[in-house]
Amino acid sequence: MPLSGAASITPAFEHTKQQLFQRFHFGQWSRLALVGMFAGEMSSGGGCNFNVPGNLGGRHRDLGLAAFPDSAAIGALIAVLIVVVPLIWMLFMYISAHMRFVLFESIIAKRCEIRRMWRARHRPSMRYFVWQIVFSLVMIAGAAILVGIPVLLAFLAGWFTVPRDHLAGLILGGVFLFFVFLAWILLSLVVHVFTKDFVVPQMALEEVSAFDGWRRLWPMVKSEKGGYAGYAAIKLALSLGAAIAIGVVSIIVILVLLIPFGGLGAITVLAGQAAGLTWNVFTITAAVVAGCVFLLIAFYAVSLISVPAIVFFPAYSIYFFAARYPQLASLIYPPPPPAPPTPPTIPAPEPIG
Repeated sequence: MPLSGAASITPAFEHTKQQLFQRFHFGQWSRLALVGMFAGEMSSGGGCNFNVPGNLGGRHRDLGLAAFPDSAAIGALIAVLIVVVPLIWMLFMYISAHMRFVLFESIIAKRCEIRRMWRARHRPSMRYFVWQIVFSLVMIAGAAILVGIPVLLAFLAGWFTVPRDHLAGLILGGVFLFFVFLAWILLSLVVHVFTKDFVVPQMALEEVSAFDGWRRLWPMVKSEKGGYAGYAAIKLALSLGAAIAIGVVSIIVILVLLIPFGGLGAITVLAGQAAGLTWNVFTITAAVVAGCVFLLIAFYAVSLISVPAIVFFPAYSIYFFAARYPQLASLIYPPPPPAPPTPPTIPAPEPIG
């Protein structure tokens, strides 16, 4: 009988204990933290006032807000961001797709070898990369259509021109749109979780596409709705518990990291003020890069804390799905080695006389 969602917890805990704590290796721990961070398995003024010395003259003598870049500089920065942000998003999606299969292999093998596992699953990783892009675009387009069309119809009907005359319709429509949008988000979340939990193993072991994996998975889900629903509910409860526990520790770690980074930032601001720097495209870019570096360090620190969860939750899905997918079960429960052949028995010689 296939393991239920509740019954899959015990082997997943045992697997996590064996992989991480039976023989502790910091190198393995740190590699799993890196893989988990990029695979997405882990459970985002006024104060800066650079002044120019008075003897320099010019319009930025009293900088304050006037030191902020002009509209042309802001336009150039926005244009750069329009090009750079999608490229960065695509790069992270590419890395995330490969790291998802590295994490799957790491759980199966109970060791993490990023370079070898990256190369071994390049083809299914590229297919998953394409799936992620298509799924993200469909999710965004669906949300835009579900919300945008009713809002446009209400606008064309004049509901926003005189809102007092249509107050009841606006309230009821807003409540309806909220629940429709929430349902769309929940559906997208379920598809995302089931894809990485149940479709990725098929892609890794049989090199099928994500769409073919879903065509295989859907009959399994329909034939066992209660089992998969129970799995999703238990995983949600476990994820919330892990998120609370890891979140408390992560806040402490981030506060500790803010001490040296905050001090370095204050020194940099004072040095820039003394040197007469102003806010421009280059200083804003430098500040953004420094902020991104800090975020990466903070995320990696949180990922180090989250390694037990990074191992447990993929193991939980693997043990649940292995009971329903024979190819995966053969890796999780390999057959015992054949017994050595027994030597032939030599009959005892008969006594003489």
